[in-house]
Amino acid sequence: MVKHIVLYTLKEGVDKAEAVSIIRAQLEPLVGVIPGLSYMQIRAAYQGGMDCALYSEFESREALKNYASHPAHLAATEHFWHFLDTRVCADYDV
Repeated sequence: MVKHIVLYTLKEGVDKAEAVSIIRAQLEPLVGVIPGLSYMQIRAAYQGGMDCALYSEFESREALKNYASHPAHLAATEHFWHFLDTRVCADYDV
């Protein structure tokens, strides 16, 4: 199993609650749609200088790799990518 963690900061002037809501609405439903994606949770971050945290689990490194280029994932990111400022990611095997 691979755990995938992403932290985002939002661009200046973006409403944090609305942005997190949009990101959640677009990405969390991908569980069951994208093969190998078994869990995803997106929440607002309240400390550490980041605005949003994404935690997800994949069956394998290959599943994570396929997720990144999967058409459903790419379509989902079109709804929110424009208001993200920075992205920091970490992946690890369990």
